[in-house]
Amino acid sequence: MAPGPDRPGRPTALWRPAHTPALLLAAVVLTAAACGGEGEQPPPAPSARTMPRDAAGDRIGTLSVGTAQGPRACTASVVHSTRRDLLVTAAHCVDDGQGGPPEDLVFTPGYRKGLAPYGSWPVDAVTVDRRWTEDLDPEYDVAFVTVRPVGGRQIEDVVGANALGGTDGFGVAVSVTGYPYAAEEPITCSARTASQSPTQERFDCDGYANGTSGSPWVTSDGQVVGVIGGYQEGGDTDRVSYSITFDDRVTQLYHRAAG
Repeated sequence: MAPGPDRPGRPTALWRPAHTPALLLAAVVLTAAACGGEGEQPPPAPSARTMPRDAAGDRIGTLSVGTAQGPRACTASVVHSTRRDLLVTAAHCVDDGQGGPPEDLVFTPGYRKGLAPYGSWPVDAVTVDRRWTEDLDPEYDVAFVTVRPVGGRQIEDVVGANALGGTDGFGVAVSVTGYPYAAEEPITCSARTASQSPTQERFDCDGYANGTSGSPWVTSDGQVVGVIGGYQEGGDTDRVSYSITFDDRVTQLYHRAAG
């Protein structure tokens, strides 16, 4: 992700801005649009809308510091595991290569307007590929996060979980739901994935601003096949988001985290 100005609510330097366009890039794009013919204009992308409250949406939540109302970092979601305590997000949300996240990072599923309908779940452990930790390699910008039980129950027992999906190629219909810093409710959008490279894919929909890194890409049958991250740490504009493809790199990391 290209460096850009911080937005209000960015807690620490650990998390880089998600989808913050650089002013120079914006100027170049506007100039090109003004000079080109009408046929050269890119087609308009759909725009995200507020996610209606439902059980599937409540598996997605905020990562924040201290409490549900604390400074927000990114978005994460519950993914099925034997221990029923696992989340998936982007690696750059929880590990900067210099020691990982703060000790008091919490996950709040179903967060809306300052409320935590299922409580906040303390982060216990983070699993990332060593190639992310050592080199911040965007080909490994995915992380699995375990959370501690609350009230004697595991997170999956409370809100359920999506399944971890594999790679089905490009052109897959997905819904992407996440929490921009400036919003108090999640946004969502449905579109088809496209190829960014053989190992990275893209999702075109406007509105995915800072805070949406880690948002899951979910198929109609409840499989997570991506998270906002990877190329440009998820994208340097609100309009285009990226993910690494969920191939063997992700499957192997999942098995390490799930035990």
